[in-house]
Amino acid sequence: MTGETYASAGVNIDANNEATRLISKHARSTLRPEVLSGVGFFGGMYEFKGYNQPVLVSSVDGVGTKLKIAIALDKHDTVGIDIVNHCVNDIFTCGAEPLFFLDYIGIGKLIPEKVESIVKGLAQACREVGCTLIGGETAELSDVYSGGDYDLVGFVIGVVEKDRIIKGESVAAGDAVLGLPSNGLHTNGYTLARKILGDTRESLNKHYDELGRTAGEALLEPHICYYNQLKPLLPYVKGMAHITGGGLIDNVPRVLPEGLAARFDSRAWSVPPVFQLVQRLGNVDRDEMYHVFNMGIGMAVVCAPESVKKITARLPEARIVGGVVKQVGDKRVVID
Repeated sequence: MTGETYASAGVNIDANNEATRLISKHARSTLRPEVLSGVGFFGGMYEFKGYNQPVLVSSVDGVGTKLKIAIALDKHDTVGIDIVNHCVNDIFTCGAEPLFFLDYIGIGKLIPEKVESIVKGLAQACREVGCTLIGGETAELSDVYSGGDYDLVGFVIGVVEKDRIIKGESVAAGDAVLGLPSNGLHTNGYTLARKILGDTRESLNKHYDELGRTAGEALLEPHICYYNQLKPLLPYVKGMAHITGGGLIDNVPRVLPEGLAARFDSRAWSVPPVFQLVQRLGNVDRDEMYHVFNMGIGMAVVCAPESVKKITARLPEARIVGGVVKQVGDKRVVID
């Protein structure tokens, strides 16, 4: 009589071991000297040193339904980039340096090569910002995720000197707001975009002249990381807002002191074609677009007027897109 096995119930331990073997080489390529143990041990060890008054900064997030695009196209090498860059941008808004990163992959059927593709993207993004991919978890959950479905979550730990924390406390009326361009949706607004553009292989492979490529290629464009660009310019920065879910409307107020608002001139930057396509095909209201999507600005940087030239000289793609004003009424963000 043949008894039940873990594999027949939906969990393949051998596949998990093979996935661990494949991803370990990618994780090892990100190790910093401070790492005492990485992937393979029960806990990642990081020797903390080199700071006088260190403040640890953490963030956790997921890729969201952008994964549905990756799954439909069977292309998984960019979503790891997405989650690392998203999390690093989040902690960088206060000036933090990313130290180490952990990932969680919950998947319906564990295919080692698919997991390796995901982790390859994670490792690439970590290397680019000097962050260690110190560990993670891959869980085969056939009773939770069906077919080729999976979820990807990332956790980042960073550090900043206490006297160098950037929280927007010195922001004042008259300060300038610079915008750093996004390259598309990054990792937010995909539920609406998928409803309009579709998320089947057929719809995602449709070519649009205004995009110059297929919908799927535009929607899988990796989330930009602004850490390397902005790190040398932190002495000139008063506040930074990572423009994610909620767009400019919900994210910019997070770095504005009470009583202040931000006024933007939408003519000051170019909105990527993918947003124009979504708005046109879905007949989406303008205010809804600016509340759901980043609309072409991935990071908003607040600085004193005299610092604008110092920043734009190093970052010519940054441009003045608005300014800080005294708040009138309930609105903390006005987009003209």
